[in-house]
Amino acid sequence: MIKRALISVSNKTGIVEFAKKLHEAGVEIISTGGTKKALAAANIPVTYVSDVTGFPEIMDGRVKTLNPFIHGGILALRDNQAHQQQMKEHNIQPIDLVVVNLYPFKQTISKTDVTLAEAIENIDIGGPAMIRAAAKNFSFVTVVVNPAKYDVILKEIQDNGEVSAATRMELACEAFAHTAEYDACITDYLARRNEENLFPANLHLVYEKIQDLRYGENPHQQAAFYRIKDTIEGVAGARQLHGKELSFNNIVDTEAAYAIVADFEVPAAAVIKHTNPCGTGTGKTISEAYCKAYECDPVSAFGGIIALNREVDAATADEINKIFVEVIIAPSFTQQAVDILSQRKNVRLLEAPLLEKSAHCVDIKRVSGGIVVQNCDTELFPEKAMKVVTKRTPTDDEYQQLLFAWRVVKHVKSNAIVLAKNNQTVGVGAGQMNRVGAAEIAIRQAGEKTVNSVMASDAFFPFRDTIDAAAKAGVTAIIQPGGSVRDAESIQAADEHGIAMIFTGMRHFKH
Repeated sequence: MIKRALISVSNKTGIVEFAKKLHEAGVEIISTGGTKKALAAANIPVTYVSDVTGFPEIMDGRVKTLNPFIHGGILALRDNQAHQQQMKEHNIQPIDLVVVNLYPFKQTISKTDVTLAEAIENIDIGGPAMIRAAAKNFSFVTVVVNPAKYDVILKEIQDNGEVSAATRMELACEAFAHTAEYDACITDYLARRNEENLFPANLHLVYEKIQDLRYGENPHQQAAFYRIKDTIEGVAGARQLHGKELSFNNIVDTEAAYAIVADFEVPAAAVIKHTNPCGTGTGKTISEAYCKAYECDPVSAFGGIIALNREVDAATADEINKIFVEVIIAPSFTQQAVDILSQRKNVRLLEAPLLEKSAHCVDIKRVSGGIVVQNCDTELFPEKAMKVVTKRTPTDDEYQQLLFAWRVVKHVKSNAIVLAKNNQTVGVGAGQMNRVGAAEIAIRQAGEKTVNSVMASDAFFPFRDTIDAAAKAGVTAIIQPGGSVRDAESIQAADEHGIAMIFTGMRHFKH
């Protein structure tokens, strides 16, 4: 039976209504400072925690509930005679329901001008102690950390006079997850105060489930979609405007597509298949950018994922609607565009702000028994390290096309080669075991468009064979990181063919 409840919440959403119904059900309510004031102002009878402990709140409220009269009432085993005898001897009354949520630490540190002292003061101590105590004793005590569960608790109390064992255990799991997330947030914040500590000794990852997925990469695999708690960024923070449920592969491919267009300041579009771009283009308008991206490989574009870095208008929607695509993601859509694209029942329309580059972004990959973690590849090239290494300098147009191709090749699986001209990819060679093989695929795909195109390579050329193949196909300029022991051989080959070549000093392997 729920006879006595302790309520102490920072998030007071729904708490007055909840407490009122508890009182009407005959539950005695104990409370602290701000919560007590809110309940008393609503004319709900409430006992001040200091009247229970016989000790005032001290040290600016840092110490108020850390007391045997509170924790004894929560932790006592009701079927243990020794515990019951000790409660009787010390006049400790049982607490059956603990309703607590914590100081808003995450909201506090999200403020741009927050000080370390302010952040520290928003680290809750008594709250987590009460939550963990109640969760530990879930066989007898109900713990609630989520206002969304108030109605569930009330219904069970009203129907049965108590909360079921299954619900108590479920709430205990949620409570331990709540305190674990809270502590992880504090740990992460304090670690980040030390700029050198990008990779702390213990890595805490806290994600919340968005949804279960129909299956994983293949139908025999189970899957779910999680996001960083409360995020509104990127694919995980996207708002779906139309279409059927996203699949595992949709999500992975959509991330790959959106990452490409986020690297461009001008209107840009990318078409993705299996995380690789089959086409990328830029233009004066987003419609022009999309058409260029599609034209690179119309065959592969069928059933692909489209990302755009500008609002999708009616003109762009009309062009996209000519083929079948799985997902379209953009910062926004006009209503006309939504109306046009919604004519196809299953296409998913995702609206999401473009991700901003962050020094704290980490890339995580799983290995057997662990993970490897790196900071995200947010850089393009160190401009001071870029240099022309051939006798011929790129023309202004070649230089612009080289920069375009370099932005794209960064997002292609290694070994990667991209051919481009007129601000669009014309050939992409991805994920090959040798670099000349990737070049041959890109050249074959481009066909006649290879003539007067430029080439980008995500890493250096170990031999001159790729440059010889590029020259034979009509490539006029190349951009690559450099750094091979055979760089001189590659430079000599480019000079022999009259190709201009730039070394960036930075590679972009993508595994």
